[in-house]
Amino acid sequence: MILEFAKLYIKEDEVESFLKQTPKAVEVISQAKGFLGIEFKRSVENPNCVVALISWETLEDHTVGFRESELFPQWRAVISPFFASAPEVEHFSGV
Repeated sequence: MILEFAKLYIKEDEVESFLKQTPKAVEVISQAKGFLGIEFKRSVENPNCVVALISWETLEDHTVGFRESELFPQWRAVISPFFASAPEVEHFSGV
């Protein structure tokens, strides 16, 4: 299993609107091959920062399967209008 850690910087005063869109974003990404689950967490210290913790079966399920699918533009259409800057993404595996 791979854990994708995506740090999302949300535009000032747009976090609540972004959070209202997360169920739609989950609906889109949950159709992807290899998708296992997602959680959104909001920063306590910086309320305009949200992390998406996304579990994938393999790294390629995210980097190739999802990102090169018709689902990726749909996902971005739902959430990216709220971004203040590009997300910071890293992938983690078990130790």
